[in-house]
Amino acid sequence: MATYCVRRYLSLLKGRVSLGWQKRKFADSARSDEAPDPTAVVTDLCRSRHFITGEQVEKDSLLAGWHGYGPLGMVLRRNLAEQWWRSMTTSRGQVFGLSTLHQAGSGGRKALKLVDGEALAVILKEKGQSVEQLTAEVERLLGASATLRTELLQGALEQYAHSLSLVNRKLPFGLAEMGVCYQPAAPDSEGTTRTGEAMLASLVWFSSPRTAGQWLDFWVRHRLQWWRKFATGASNFSSSDFQDECGTKGTRLYYSFPWGREPIETLQSLGDRELLETHQDNRAKLQCRDERKTVIPHVLSVSGNMDRGVLAYLYDSLQQLKKVDSKQRLHQRKVLKLHPSLAPVKVALDMGRGPTLELRQVPYRGGDAHSTSRLTVSPERNLSRFAQC
Repeated sequence: MATYCVRRYLSLLKGRVSLGWQKRKFADSARSDEAPDPTAVVTDLCRSRHFITGEQVEKDSLLAGWHGYGPLGMVLRRNLAEQWWRSMTTSRGQVFGLSTLHQAGSGGRKALKLVDGEALAVILKEKGQSVEQLTAEVERLLGASATLRTELLQGALEQYAHSLSLVNRKLPFGLAEMGVCYQPAAPDSEGTTRTGEAMLASLVWFSSPRTAGQWLDFWVRHRLQWWRKFATGASNFSSSDFQDECGTKGTRLYYSFPWGREPIETLQSLGDRELLETHQDNRAKLQCRDERKTVIPHVLSVSGNMDRGVLAYLYDSLQQLKKVDSKQRLHQRKVLKLHPSLAPVKVALDMGRGPTLELRQVPYRGGDAHSTSRLTVSPERNLSRFAQC
């Protein structure tokens, strides 16, 4: 009888332990099934895998251009820029490349000034000045300071007249440029005012006034298809028409981030006003041939933010893979599955365990051939984590 009671007690105790273990297992499973914040996941991955660098890597700093790039991020942006340049210039005979100065005229638009801080401090500390004298000194300093470009449109407008000989004054044609521009200053999360940087890619398209609307529709379709071509979720890229405060109509291309839509490219039909203002209404200098007519061309501006594009493709490429092992344990992997044309690492080799002497010799044996083919090869074992980056 005593033996029966002991056995009964042990069986009940075992059942309680088993029930408690199952409850903990279900609770852990429920916590693991909770979807993590994709913004935090992407920013953590970008920092740990050397895509993005900076003191603060968060949404606001990424959108404002207050960040840098690590080795993989630099290659990713370079690949994206090369794809843009190839689609705009190499595949089109009537588009020509430009490279203008960072310190350029503003063309009457809002501009950023590069002011000597010491010279400004001397003016402000000088005693006995009236308000008019102080204002005149500050204006003189601003006039002598360099103007930093905030866009690439003005440089193309200034080079328009010099480019007419390339096309024998025949429309349509375009001028393309890519370079760093400076974003208007804005306060960060700590209240410090900072000026951001952005790599912009610009196409300025000159066409006949009668076909300007058709060209705007063409370029909107072309650019939207181009962005979607490298995406896993193509529907996250969309377009929307807008009208600015001056009444200029255009179209913006957006990417749907977890927090909402953000513009990545802007297309505007500017007419001939910007071109005439740049060249002081010298119509004879600006005239082109549209079939048998002589016209002043209309300007179409296409401006894309490559840094915002890199950010969009990083969010688009995030995939969380789940796998259950033989012991019924759930394993999750976070990978960035980028398009092969954009991926900074094309091939990665997992050495694994065991004799790997011959595999480790592969990078050294084919080093010259790999360098010629622009392939980077490393004998490190940790490359397996970049296999889908």
